[in-house]
Amino acid sequence: VCSMKAAIDKILSLSEGESIKELEHHLTSLTDDQLTALITNAALKGKASAAVIKAIFKGSLVSSSDGASRRLCVYKHCIPLCESGDLQTEVASDIIGLLMLETHTLPGSALAVLASLFVDAIKVGEMGNGKSLELFPTILTALAATEAIAYGKGELSGDEYKKQLINSLCSSSSVCFLSLLRDVPLSPEELQFLIEKILRMFHKLDLQEIPPLVYQLLLLSAKGCKKLVLQGIIEYFREQDVRQKEEQKEGESMDVEVQTIPQDQLRHVEGTTILHIVFAFRLDHELGREFLKSLKVSQGQPLCPFSIALLLSVARIQRYEEQVFEFLKGAVMKNFKDEQVQQGSKLLQDLLPPCHSASQMILDTVKNSVFGWDHVTQSLVQLGFILMDSFGPKAGPFGKNTEAPTTTAKTPSQLACRLGGQVLQESFKLHEPIRGEILEQVLNRLVTKTASPVTHFIELLSNIVLSAPMILLESSSKVTETFDQLSFLPLSTVQGLLKAVQPLLKVSMALKDALILVLRKAMFSSQLDGRKSAVAGFLLLLKNFRVLGSLALSQCSQALTSSQVQADVHSRYNSAANEAFCLEILSSLRRCLGQQADVRLMLYEGFHDVLRRNSQLASSIMHTLLSQLRRYYEPEQDLLPPVKLESCITAQGDQVFLQEPLAHLFSCTVHCLLWHQSVNETTGGGADDEDEEDEGGFQDELYTVLDSVTRRMIKSELEDFELDKSAEFSMASSVGVKNSIYAVLVMGIYEVLMEYNFITGNYSKNRFQEVLELFNCYHKLSDILREKSGKGRTLASKTPRSLLSLGFVSTLLTALFRDSAQSHEESLSVLRSSGEFMRYSVSVALQKVQQLEEMGHTDGPEGQSPDKTFHYLCNITSVLMWRYTNIPSAVEDAGKKEKNQSMSLLCLEGLLRIFSTVLQQYPTKMASFLCSLGRALFSQLTGGEEDFNSREAQLLVSILSLLSRLLEPSSQQVTFHTFYSQFHHNKDISFSKGLLSLLFSLHVLYKSPVSVLWELCQDIHSVLGDIDKDVEVEKQSHFTIVSTKTAASTTLLVLSQVGKVLDEVDWLIAKKKDQSTSDRTTSGATQLTGQQDPVEKAVTLQLGTLLTALNELVQTALPTGACTDTLLRELSRTYAILTTLIKYYIQVCAAHPGQLPARLEKLVKLSGSHLTPQCYCFITYVQSGEASVGANDKKKKRKEEEAVMAASAKVLRASKAIPTLIFNIEQYEKFLILLSKKSKVNLMQYMKLSTSRDFRINAATLEAALQEQQQESQQSQAPKKKRRKQ
Repeated sequence: VCSMKAAIDKILSLSEGESIKELEHHLTSLTDDQLTALITNAALKGKASAAVIKAIFKGSLVSSSDGASRRLCVYKHCIPLCESGDLQTEVASDIIGLLMLETHTLPGSALAVLASLFVDAIKVGEMGNGKSLELFPTILTALAATEAIAYGKGELSGDEYKKQLINSLCSSSSVCFLSLLRDVPLSPEELQFLIEKILRMFHKLDLQEIPPLVYQLLLLSAKGCKKLVLQGIIEYFREQDVRQKEEQKEGESMDVEVQTIPQDQLRHVEGTTILHIVFAFRLDHELGREFLKSLKVSQGQPLCPFSIALLLSVARIQRYEEQVFEFLKGAVMKNFKDEQVQQGSKLLQDLLPPCHSASQMILDTVKNSVFGWDHVTQSLVQLGFILMDSFGPKAGPFGKNTEAPTTTAKTPSQLACRLGGQVLQESFKLHEPIRGEILEQVLNRLVTKTASPVTHFIELLSNIVLSAPMILLESSSKVTETFDQLSFLPLSTVQGLLKAVQPLLKVSMALKDALILVLRKAMFSSQLDGRKSAVAGFLLLLKNFRVLGSLALSQCSQALTSSQVQADVHSRYNSAANEAFCLEILSSLRRCLGQQADVRLMLYEGFHDVLRRNSQLASSIMHTLLSQLRRYYEPEQDLLPPVKLESCITAQGDQVFLQEPLAHLFSCTVHCLLWHQSVNETTGGGADDEDEEDEGGFQDELYTVLDSVTRRMIKSELEDFELDKSAEFSMASSVGVKNSIYAVLVMGIYEVLMEYNFITGNYSKNRFQEVLELFNCYHKLSDILREKSGKGRTLASKTPRSLLSLGFVSTLLTALFRDSAQSHEESLSVLRSSGEFMRYSVSVALQKVQQLEEMGHTDGPEGQSPDKTFHYLCNITSVLMWRYTNIPSAVEDAGKKEKNQSMSLLCLEGLLRIFSTVLQQYPTKMASFLCSLGRALFSQLTGGEEDFNSREAQLLVSILSLLSRLLEPSSQQVTFHTFYSQFHHNKDISFSKGLLSLLFSLHVLYKSPVSVLWELCQDIHSVLGDIDKDVEVEKQSHFTIVSTKTAASTTLLVLSQVGKVLDEVDWLIAKKKDQSTSDRTTSGATQLTGQQDPVEKAVTLQLGTLLTALNELVQTALPTGACTDTLLRELSRTYAILTTLIKYYIQVCAAHPGQLPARLEKLVKLSGSHLTPQCYCFITYVQSGEASVGANDKKKKRKEEEAVMAASAKVLRASKAIPTLIFNIEQYEKFLILLSKKSKVNLMQYMKLSTSRDFRINAATLEAALQEQQQESQQSQAPKKKRRKQ
C-alpha cells in the first residue's frame, strides 16, 4: 500500500516539475498493469485520481507511439472502471470529464479502437446507462474529423468509419445509444438513414419498449427529419390497430382468443406515446407545425384512430386548437363527400377501393379512449359539438326547419351532424367526468339557439336519456334549471325537450314536481307560446301517467326496464296517485278553454291521444268536451243554423279574430266518442254500474247533439250563415275577415259530420245519403270561396286543411274503390254516383300525404304515430294504384271533358307524393313492395298508347325516378336496357326531359354515360344542322326522342351531364395527385413499366369521348341564349380540366422522367386538331348571332327598362364566358409547352395557331359595303369593323 502511495506521489511530483522528459521516462518504465493499478488505487480512494490521470497524459505525448498507446491504455481502463459502480459518483464524473477533454488529441486508430469497444459493449448490453457513455459522442465527433483510418486492408475516412459504426449500432436491439447520438454531428442523409433503420426496428421490439424509443426519436428529431419520425410512429400504430382488429374479428368468428397484441396493453402504449409526442410539441413548436403541415398536404390520407387521438390531444395546446378542429372538420366533410361521389358512379366504384370511413375511425377513437386517455376526452366533446353546430339543420324561410331528421341523414352535412351526435352519446356513456359538461352544453343550446332548429340536440338528449337514464338522473338539477326557461322557448323546442326527458319523469318524483310547478306558472304566462308550452307539457304528462284500469301500457313507459329503475320506484305503479295527479292536470287544462284559439286548438288535437293512452280519463275528458260544446250548440231543435258562430269570434277595435276553433272542437268530440264506443264494444262494457250510468249519460247526449247538428246543417242554407254568393270575403274589411272565418268553420263542421255519419252509418243507405248531402253543402261553399278567391286577397285563396282524419281517408277510399261486398253495394252506390265526391276523397288524400311529406306527421288522431300513418299510407297506395291501373285515363277522358285534372292524374300525383314521402320518412320499409309497384307503372309507360297524356307521362317518369333509387345495381342494368329500347316517338319537351334525366341517373350506376352523350350530341347536330350552312350533316338517329322541338332542352340536359362527368374526372385527377405526393415511388414504378395506371387510363378515355361529343355540339347551329351560354361554360371547364391533367403529368415527369402514355398524346391531338379550331368558329357564330339579334331589336320600338336591363345582364354574362374560354385554351397550350419540354415529346405539333381575335376584316362584307356606298354617291368614310355573317 505504501509503495503504491509512493508511486502515485512520485508521478504527481514529477508532473509538477518543469521537466516533462523525466515524467515521460518514468512512465515508460512502468508496465501497463502497473499503470492501471495506480489509477484504480487512486480512484478507489477518491483522492487525486484526476490529478494522476492528468499527470499520465502530460507525460504521454501523442507524437510518440508509446505515449499514444499509453493514452489508449488509460482510456481502455477508465471506461469499464467508471462503469463498474465501485467509484464514487463525483470521482467517476471527474474522470470522464478529463477523458472528454483529451479525446480530440487521440490519433485516429486509437479513436477507432475506443469507438469499436463502445459499440461492442452496447450491443451485448454491458453498458448500462452509466457515466462512461457520455464519452461516446465525443469519441464519434473526434473520429468524424480524422482524415484516414486503417480499415481491413485499405483505408476509410473518419466520417465513413463513423457511418459504419452507427450502422452496426442500429442493427442491435439496444436503443440506449439513441440519446448519445443527439450530441454527434450527423449529415441529413445519415440522420435519415438512422431514423429509417430505427423505425424498422419497431416491429422487432416489445410493445412496452416503444414509448421510450419514441421519446428518444422525438429528441433526435430536433436535428431534422421531423416529418419522417412522426409519419413512421403513426404508421406503426395504424398497422398495430389494423392487426388487432383483424385478430379480434377472427377470435369472434372462431370463438377462440387469438391475441398476439393484447388490446388493453396496445391502448396504454398508444396513450403513453401520445403524451410523449404532445410533450415534444409543447417544447418544439416546429415539430407541431410540421405534423399539421404534413397532414394538410396529404389531405388526411393517413388518418387512423391513433392519429385522430393524437390530433385531439394536440388540440389541448392552445396555439394548435383552432387548426386541429378546422382540419378534422374538413377531413370529415371531405370523407363524406368522397363517399357520396363514389357511391353515385359505377365508374368510380370500379376504379378505386371504397374510402376509409373517417366517421368509423373517430368512433373507434371514442371507444379506445376508455383506456385512460383523459387527454383525448375533452377534445372529443369539443369535436362533437363543433360538428353538430357547424353541420346541424339550418333555419329555412320563416324559420322553418328545412332538413330531415338525422336518423335519415343523406347529405354530407347531415351525416357529419349525426357523427357529432354519436361521438357525444358514446362519450357520455363511457366517461363519467365529462357527463355533466355534455348535458349542460346540450341544454344550453336548447335554451339559447331559439332562432335556428335544435332538433339534432333534442335527438341527442333523447338518445342519452334512453341509453343511460340512471346516469342522467345524477345531473337532474341541470334538467330542472332548463325547465325554468320553458315558457320562453319556442313551442317545437318545448315539445321535443319534454318528449326527450319524459322517461326520467317516471323515475324521479322531484323532476316531475319541478316540471308541474313550471307548467302551472307558464299557464298564466303573458306570452302565447308560454301558454301553448304549458298545454303541450300537461298533455304529455296525461299521456304517460297511467291510471289504474287503463287499457294499454303506453310505449313510453316501456322505455325503462325495471332493472334500470332504482329511485322513486313506487311512483310508477302508484295508480291512485296518478289518477289524482291526472285529474288535477285536467282541471288546470279546463282553464285553457277560455284562452286564445291556438291554445284551445292544441288541447283539442291532444285529447284524443290522451284518451287512447289513458282510457280511464274518458269520463272527465268527454264531460269537458260536452260542456264546451254546449256553449256553441243551439238546443232549440227548430232553429237554424244549429251552431252559434257569432260566439266563435271576438273583436278588438276594427280587427276580428277567431276565438273558438269550433270545427276542431267537433272533430275532437267525434273522435273521442267513436274511440270510446269502440273500446266499450271491445271490452264488453266491463265498468262499474255507476260509471256506466255516467258514461251512458254523456254518450247519449253527444249522439243526440251530433245527429241533430247533422240534420239541421243539411237543412241550413248558406244564407243562414250569412255566406251566400253576395257575401264579401276580402281580407281588407272586418266583415270579409269574419265571413272568411265563418266559412272555414262551417266547411270544417261539414267534413267532421261526414266522417261521423259514414263511420256510425254502418253502410245504411239513408246515412250515406246524408253524407252526400253534407258534401254537397260543403262543395257549394267551397265553390263560392274558390270563385271569390280570384277577386282580391282572401283567406280562402289557399284551401283550408281538411279535418278528415288520415285513417278515415284510407277507409273511405278503400270503400269507394275496392269494396265489392254485396251488402254494401246499394249504400256505396249513393256516394259513387257523385264524381265530385270521388274526386274530393282523392284530393283530400293528396293533401294529407303532402302534409306528411312536409312535416312528418298529419293533423287529427293517430297523425303523430309513424306506424299507423305508414299503415294508412300503404292502404291508400294500393287503392290509388288499383284505380289508376284499372281505369285507363283515355277511357275516363273520353267519357267527359272536365276543366279539372282527371281522376287518373290525381291518383298518379298521389302515388308520386306517397313514394316520395315513404323514401323520405320510412327509408327502411317497403322497398320490395315499391319495386313491384314500379314494374306495373313501367308497363304503363311503355304500353305505347296512341293518346298518351303528357302530364301523365311526366308523373310516371317522376315516380319511376323515385323508385329507381331502390333498385339493386344489377336490376338497374336490366331497367336501363329496357329503357334504351323503349324510347317513344313522343315529342313532348317535359316528358323527354324527365325520361332522359331518368336514363342518365340509371346509366351512371351501370357504367359511365359518355358514349350515350356522344350519341345524343350526334342526334342534336343532325336535327339542328351545322353552323356552316353549306355543310350538310349526316342524318343520325340513335334516340328518336331528339327532335327539333326537344333539341334545345336535350342540349341543356346533355351539358348538365357533361358537367357531372367533368366533376368525376376532376375528382379522379385530384385523387391521383394526392396519391403521387404521398407515394411517389409507386406511381413512378407504374410510369416506367409502360403499363398505364387504370385511373389515368380511365381519365384519358372519359375526356377523349367527351371531346368528341363536344366537337359535335360546337359545330351545331344551337339557338343563341341558354344553350350557347351553357356550352361556352362547359367548354371552359373542359379546357381547365385538361390543363389540370397536363399539370399532373408535368409533376409525374419531374419525379420520374419517362415516356408519356400514347393515350395522352391522342387526347392532346384530338383537342388541338379537332376541338380548339371549332371553338373559335363557334365563338364567331355566337357573336354574329348576338349581333343579328341586336340589329333586329333596333328596328323594333324600344322595350321597357326591365327588358333592357335583362338583355344587358345577358350580354354581360356572354361577354364573360367567351374571354374565359379563350384564356383557358391559352393556359392549356402554355402548360402543353411545359410538358413538351419536360417529356421531350413535341405535343405542340398537334396545335394550330389560334385566331387573332382583336381585329378581323371579312373581305366579302367589306366589298359589298363599298359598292353600296358608291351607288349612293355619299362621301366615303373609313369602313367599320364587320362581323362575319354566317
